[in-house]
Amino acid sequence: MIEGLSHMTFIVRDLDEMNRLLVDVLGAEEVYSSGEVQFSVSSERFFLLNGIWIAIMEGDPLTERSYNHVAFKIADDDFELHLEKLRAAEFEVKPPRPRVEGEGRSIYFYDRDNHLFELHTGTLGDRLARYAKGREAAE
Repeated sequence: MIEGLSHMTFIVRDLDEMNRLLVDVLGAEEVYSSGEVQFSVSSERFFLLNGIWIAIMEGDPLTERSYNHVAFKIADDDFELHLEKLRAAEFEVKPPRPRVEGEGRSIYFYDRDNHLFELHTGTLGDRLARYAKGREAAE
C-alpha cells in the first residue's frame, strides 16, 4: 500500500542555482549536500519544504518545456509576496491560465532547467466543489 509521497527529484545543471530557488525563494531548508562524497549517480542535495523531501541532482537539464509540473500550496494572502520574490529572483513567470472563479489562483514559473512549478492557493476540495457547481448549472 502506498503510504504517501516519499520525495521529488529534479535533475539540474547547477546545484547552486536550484538551491537559490528552493531556499531563498520558496523557503526550503537544505538538510544534506553530497559534496565530494557521492552515494548516488551524481552530486546531490536534499531539502525539506514544509515536510516535503526534495532532492536535486546534477545532470543534463530537460530539453523541452511542457505542462508537467509540481504545484505547491500557498495562502491566498501570500500570493503577491511570492510573485514579487519570483520576479526579483528573475524567474520566468508565465501568464496565468484561464480559470473558473472559485478554484484558486496560481503562479506558474519555469526554473532554468525547464521544470515548471506552480504556486496555488486552492485545494482539491475547492476545485471539486466549484466543478460540481458548474456541472449543475450546465445540466
